[in-house]
Amino acid sequence: MKTYNWGIIGCGNVTELKSGPAYQKTNGFNLVAVMRRDAEKVKDYAHRHSVPKFYTNADELINDSEIDAVYIATPPDSHEYYALKVAKAGKICCIEKPMATSYEACVNINKAFKEKDLPLFVAYYRRSLPRFTKIKSWINDNKIGDIRHISWILNKPANSIDLSKTYNWRTDSAIAYGGYFDDLASHGLDLFTFLLGDISEANGFSINQQGLYSAMDAVTGNWIHNSGITGSGSWNFGCEKREDHVQIFGNKGKIGFSVFDENPISINSNGKIESFHIENPENIQIHHVQNIKSHLLNESLHPSTGSTATHTAWVMDRILK
Repeated sequence: MKTYNWGIIGCGNVTELKSGPAYQKTNGFNLVAVMRRDAEKVKDYAHRHSVPKFYTNADELINDSEIDAVYIATPPDSHEYYALKVAKAGKICCIEKPMATSYEACVNINKAFKEKDLPLFVAYYRRSLPRFTKIKSWINDNKIGDIRHISWILNKPANSIDLSKTYNWRTDSAIAYGGYFDDLASHGLDLFTFLLGDISEANGFSINQQGLYSAMDAVTGNWIHNSGITGSGSWNFGCEKREDHVQIFGNKGKIGFSVFDENPISINSNGKIESFHIENPENIQIHHVQNIKSHLLNESLHPSTGSTATHTAWVMDRILK
């Protein structure tokens, strides 16, 4: 079996437990290099995670002849910049979500990799998590009949960073116009296209209600899937308490779950109610990374590619605009 050597650009918090170790635990993958501009922090990361090479310059990592594939885990405003360099170097790539700061940037990235026939993945890892593949199986097995509508409410109170007006790139409109919507709602909307198919129309409203930062903090949206299923969502980041509720309505029942919280998933099918608690793995991207390996070995197609993530970016753009 071929072995793939990976390098990470941007070894910040998301790579500590969620993603970085997954590349080390996947058979056939080696994590051989990491990059971060802060020399002390990248050296510390490399030593703690037993990574043999570390860089403070992304170009050196990308052009390292030992590296076959690059995982870009920087803030989204630099994704396009680094991804185009990886494509030019002729290497496999996985990009953290959201794929980029705009739909147009996603199109540019996707085009660069398609022109070189290079695999491109995006870390919408919920498409690979067992709790959501279980829901996908219910839908495929017609457990709730013909699906009519999906709705999602995600509310969160302002956190201490917001209230203190401390700088946070996630709420800087120059990096993420939609604020937490860009960071969090992208996961759910991408998941919904995985479960119910692509979206043909989408629109919405976005405003800043609290004035705590420059990005939007309240968004509502509506959409229609290609199949005719309707959808609606409300995302507010200044409410009293956290809520994360999704319901899928069919003509024979409904499915309920949370996008982020590890609550049991539930199904009401023909009057019979069942719930299942399916824990997420310690390294939440492990199934996503293992699916990358299966894709590269031509064993199965990965559910989250540059093309699927570009579609999600289009939906996000339509709702925000």
